[in-house]
Amino acid sequence: MPEAASATRATIGDSEFDRDTAVTRRAPGVYDIDLSAGWTIISAVNGGYLLAVLGRALADALPHADPFTISAHYLTASQPGPAVIRTDVVRTGRTLSTGQASLLQYDEQGREVERIRVLASYGDLDSLPDDVRTSAEPPVLPPMDQCFGPQDGPTPVDGSSAITDRLMLKLDPSTLGWALGAPSGKGEMRSWFGLADGRDADPLSLLLAVDALPPTAFEIGLKGWVPTVELTVHVRCRPAPGPLRVSITTRNLAGGFLEEDAEVWDAADRLVAQSRQLARVRL
Repeated sequence: MPEAASATRATIGDSEFDRDTAVTRRAPGVYDIDLSAGWTIISAVNGGYLLAVLGRALADALPHADPFTISAHYLTASQPGPAVIRTDVVRTGRTLSTGQASLLQYDEQGREVERIRVLASYGDLDSLPDDVRTSAEPPVLPPMDQCFGPQDGPTPVDGSSAITDRLMLKLDPSTLGWALGAPSGKGEMRSWFGLADGRDADPLSLLLAVDALPPTAFEIGLKGWVPTVELTVHVRCRPAPGPLRVSITTRNLAGGFLEEDAEVWDAADRLVAQSRQLARVRL
């Protein structure tokens, strides 16, 4: 882990991520939050951070605590500042409960604007059987000290990459051609991943991990913002302590849209989360 994380490690429940995703229940099914500017790229609030915020509200609203699957449609761009989350319990069962939630903010005219709408099913990850039958294999990354993070690049413009100060990202050099002006064209991004304060991963932080790497569009040779249209995450098991490995691929860009398929592997070589998102590309 980086030096900043090794000095004083934060713990699950007592970290910047936990404080910045904490919601306050105003009434049954209604929650308030102040979206932190610390999880932005330029002025856009990161979609994975927003998903974790909604995921925390649903964990409180539903009888089960762990997200198994959560699908989000990003309707308008969220801004740092006050927001309201409204949740609705769709169904509760013995092993799974399903709910929906919307995050809303107010525009300059004081009108309510819906930013994100999600539908999710929650359960108990600790109750799942241990049987695993898979053909999936963890990504092969160079050792962490042979990978590169944001701190190894040029000094960013103030306020342009606040989220990178809160992450431990060490990217595979073979997916960094875009940073040197020579993108590979393969649409791949791989990285070691953690939170900068050393907090270990949990199911909610996995919702952040799938959307925290640079866009695969960069390695295809494109530049600029790649806004998420829809993102679905499957949490497969509770991650073991230690850094994660995240692998993201894009196979098809057409009509100004691309897909990103992500896998997140823990230190025990288990596939702990998968996701697919549809994103718009500004050609």
